[in-house]
Amino acid sequence: MESGNITGVSEFLLLGFSEEPEVQPLIFGLFLSMFLITVFGNLLIILAVTSDSHLHSPMYFFLANLSFIDICVTSTTIPKMLVNIQTERKVITFAGCFTQMYFFQLFAGLDIFLLTVMAYDRFVAVCHLLHYTVIMNPQLYGLLVLMSWILSILHALLETLMVLQLSFCTEVEIPHFFCELNQMIQLACSDTFLNNMVMYFAVMFLAGGPFIGILYFYSKIVSSILGISSAQGKYKAFSTCASHLSVVSLFYCTSLGVYFSSTATQSSHASAVASVMYTVVTPMLNPFIYSLRNKDIKEALMRFSEVAALKGPVVLGLKKCP
Repeated sequence: MESGNITGVSEFLLLGFSEEPEVQPLIFGLFLSMFLITVFGNLLIILAVTSDSHLHSPMYFFLANLSFIDICVTSTTIPKMLVNIQTERKVITFAGCFTQMYFFQLFAGLDIFLLTVMAYDRFVAVCHLLHYTVIMNPQLYGLLVLMSWILSILHALLETLMVLQLSFCTEVEIPHFFCELNQMIQLACSDTFLNNMVMYFAVMFLAGGPFIGILYFYSKIVSSILGISSAQGKYKAFSTCASHLSVVSLFYCTSLGVYFSSTATQSSHASAVASVMYTVVTPMLNPFIYSLRNKDIKEALMRFSEVAALKGPVVLGLKKCP
């Protein structure tokens, strides 16, 4: 394909979900609400884990990291879309677009790796309970999180640098609400064969590999639970994994749903709408899943709210003092 590249491309247009002006306030209100719920809910999880000594364990250390990543994933995409709706401009700068693409790839990769690490933690907790504290020591779970960051950074950097080598034509409209990798590759007018190959291999190894790992860990967990004689013991073992299993199911089901819907319809607009599920809805629902299905988190949140309520009157009393 001929290049037709504009060497001075300085901005792109994010088309979002709809061109109709009367729909924009509804979209703005809906996404602002989801963004605030996501940030507030995940922030509560982080505060509960860091402030409660009962939750200073590997499982909740990973959960706090996952909540932080979920805030980052949503903050990478939604604020820019809200600003564009409010200002009635769809423009994103060249640097801003590639920065957004890089950080989205980074945090999406971290999400996948952390869910896999959490599955390993549950595997050790159920299948090697007596050796859990020895195996899941601070050095190991710190290393697992560090390796997740390193792999995600390298992958995001590779994908972004490869897209930077492409030429972009006069068509600079992105039929999405953020600078998504696949849309950027499709927008290029130079040869994208290598980019597509790297993207597909990354999906296979960085998404498919962890998914196979999660399936393996849970197959061992199920096998171990079935070997427990008492019904109460089975329930207790399963309850330690229920929240994580729900989050994993939600994440992969929505991701696969986006993939199959975009493949079936071949519509960029349909793909943008479907991608809301794993970029916005999943991070928003994760705190609810953990707070509703996890007894320790519920108790920690109650203690945190009680402490906050007690500190409020004390602070007010100090302010009244002469």
